[in-house]
Amino acid sequence: MSAPPDFDTESPSAVRAAIRSGAFRGFTNTVARGHVQGNLMIVPAEHADDFAAYCALNPQALPLLGRSEPGSPHIPGIAADLDLRTDVGGYMVFRDGELVDTPREIATVWRDDLVAFVLGCSFSFEAVLQRQGVRLRHIDEGSVSAMYVTGIETKPAGRFGGPLVVSMRALRAADAIRAITVSQRYPQFHGEPVHIGWPSLIGIDDLARSYGGHGLTELHDDELPVFWACGATAQLAARQARLPLCITHYKAHMVVTDLPIDGTAADPSFEKEKTS
Repeated sequence: MSAPPDFDTESPSAVRAAIRSGAFRGFTNTVARGHVQGNLMIVPAEHADDFAAYCALNPQALPLLGRSEPGSPHIPGIAADLDLRTDVGGYMVFRDGELVDTPREIATVWRDDLVAFVLGCSFSFEAVLQRQGVRLRHIDEGSVSAMYVTGIETKPAGRFGGPLVVSMRALRAADAIRAITVSQRYPQFHGEPVHIGWPSLIGIDDLARSYGGHGLTELHDDELPVFWACGATAQLAARQARLPLCITHYKAHMVVTDLPIDGTAADPSFEKEKTS
């Protein structure tokens, strides 16, 4: 059995420091659970406004939490000490749409013309779902939610476009109903599901073949697949646009912010602990 972490796993600044030092390399869905986490997308400044427009046209998949100034790896509005070059735990570097590297930090890749975007992530509402009594089997089993490319087209902007990517959670029927009522209160984290049930109805042929090749993909007999819009939609759009350079977070290693989840809910009453 591995030793427990020697830092405060509920403190976002402590988590970022542990990532920066190399002390923590795990998935971020089990740390800083009271704080907002986000998808990272970094593009050259010449494409930044088009990407922002793409986000605005597809807000369920790409809810914008923060945008950096050109050349700055900081977004003070989401975390004062955050350095996007070192604090994410893993990165994916794409050139002309092709994955060329998966480094632990991107200081050597960083350029003065890069603009970083942080987009809402469904990891942020998973702690809320659990507090409301929803069982998330992928967390119980030490995994993450799987992602899939659908047959649903997003609204294009400039060079950005393509299909919607979704995340899937295997839920029992009663949990699926509760997950809908809870998640719809969090549009900053993708809101309510886009689909429940037969994957083929949204263009997913095989749950075993997830986007990125990770996550819980097998259902139990009493579970339904529940699909939420996913920020990985941006990664796929940037790849298909064949940008000369695009940098994203590595799968399941999200941007950990200082924003409290309690402060982002549309209805604060949904943050209360589940009572019998």
